[in-house]
Amino acid sequence: MASWTYIEGKWLAGNPPILGPMSHAMWQSSLVFDGARAFDGMTPDLDRHCARAVQSALNLGLGPMLTGGEIEEIAREGIGHFPSGAALYIRPMFWAETGFIGGDPRSTRFALTVYDLAMPPDGGISATLSPFRRPSSECAPTDAKAACLYPNSGRAIAEARRRGFENAVMLDLLGHVAEFATANLFLGKDGVAHTPLPNGSFLNGITRQRVIKLLRRAGIEVIERIIAPTELFAADEIFATGNFGKVQAVTQLDQRRFESGRICRRARELYWDFAFTGGQ
Repeated sequence: MASWTYIEGKWLAGNPPILGPMSHAMWQSSLVFDGARAFDGMTPDLDRHCARAVQSALNLGLGPMLTGGEIEEIAREGIGHFPSGAALYIRPMFWAETGFIGGDPRSTRFALTVYDLAMPPDGGISATLSPFRRPSSECAPTDAKAACLYPNSGRAIAEARRRGFENAVMLDLLGHVAEFATANLFLGKDGVAHTPLPNGSFLNGITRQRVIKLLRRAGIEVIERIIAPTELFAADEIFATGNFGKVQAVTQLDQRRFESGRICRRARELYWDFAFTGGQ
């Protein structure tokens, strides 16, 4: 995997050693990141991902020293290290270098990594209901894209894979559908798209927001509401939205199998049209 990392005014190839055993982020998780995509010469919503990285840092109590626009400029410079049209993942990061329990915002550092990461095939994914749940905002920094949230996603994915599935549907602490372990969730029923109402247990994803806007503009009703797990099995279709795969159909949830539905196909078409034209 080819990768380039920007830190302190320099671009370094590979996986440079930029954290040490005494770095606060190493042992007490004061690190936030964001993820954006470049593919086929497109960088959809790159500005919004860069801006969210700054907001995540602020929400975690860090001291970001760059604006979203400045991060976007660095990201575009990094994209230039790769062949035109390459499928890339763009990951800006802020973390605290010193502190005890809480990271010292005055010690905040920044890095941005760009690396090869192919877009997933358009074949759909399988998923299962997970026994692990998303925390509430009282339990974890859910208003930030914080690294400390991801071990819980990791164990949900590992448990799902042990049972032969690729992803996991996670509930919130009240037992309502929150999202997939790695993406936001939509279901289609009778021509209407439904998606969990953001309640502080998961990030209101940038791709999620974009897909809602595109579907509504195309005349497809989208309802944000509380969704019970049983509703997933009665749905006509289920699909995921997120930075890694943008819009992906779910072909199986536990023992229920699904076709790639009309709303998912339309969402995918609309998203790619948006990405290619750079529209709003």
